[in-house]
Amino acid sequence: MKNRYECLMALDTRGQEDSVKEIVERLETEFAKEGAAIEQVQKMDKRQLAYAPGNVESAFYVNFVFEAEPTLIAKLRGKFKLDPLVFLQHYQLLPGKISAPAAKQ
Repeated sequence: MKNRYECLMALDTRGQEDSVKEIVERLETEFAKEGAAIEQVQKMDKRQLAYAPGNVESAFYVNFVFEAEPTLIAKLRGKFKLDPLVFLQHYQLLPGKISAPAAKQ
């Protein structure tokens, strides 16, 4: 059974600000390759981090909403942990989609 998830990623785009769109498209393709059905991609903005681990002072935030099997989350975490551009990642289970109520007759 597939669940809805939200993944918030902070991308370390130092020196690559011009190619943020291509980076987000590549990440979206990676989700699809693993079997996740992307519902929505929200490109937020570049923001300062509260603390600067590894000399990263700011990051570009992207939010992915997708449907996937529960076992896929661990696989995605491991895959994106190895990606040098993904600085932080957080996954959250979302409630199921609410269908529109039927029209009254």
